[in-house]
Amino acid sequence: MFKRFNSREDIKGTTPIKSSIQRGIKAKLVQAYPNLKQVIDELIPKKSQLTQIKCEDRLFLYTLNGEIILFQHFDGPIIPSLRLVHKCPDAFTQVRVDRGAIKFLLSGANIMIPGLVSKGGNLPDDIEKDQYVIVTAEGKEAPAAIGLTKMSAKEMKETNKGIGIENVHYLGDNLWKTILE
Repeated sequence: MFKRFNSREDIKGTTPIKSSIQRGIKAKLVQAYPNLKQVIDELIPKKSQLTQIKCEDRLFLYTLNGEIILFQHFDGPIIPSLRLVHKCPDAFTQVRVDRGAIKFLLSGANIMIPGLVSKGGNLPDDIEKDQYVIVTAEGKEAPAAIGLTKMSAKEMKETNKGIGIENVHYLGDNLWKTILE
């Protein structure tokens, strides 16, 4: 999603978010990621000012103190950025890819099922289709990507081939590199 994102050309405008809308965003995040309930006020303090950045292709970025912490495509779900995920990685559903998939993952490729179900990978059984997950790499501590599952964990384990997770945002993509002033 952010492979071709260019902050200088794609950003069309910024708007401060009202506190009532900010509370709604926090509520949606907690609903989507229940483990965030304990830390949501630390991540997005009550008196802080979120800013919405409107971009090309109906993409919205949400920033806090100049740091992109959330993004949303049109009316889709609000998705945390890797910068937010790195602050509390245990609050999100995680999968792990094996060592062989790391270089492809960090170049923006979608995650193939064999990299998830192999010896070094980890694919929890409770993952459903069209669920956003955090992708970690074997032997690494920090999350490396955020992806959207293309099928459930059960289907992935049965099929064992093809694309399992669409890579939405990864370390080193243009959203990660974007610094706002």
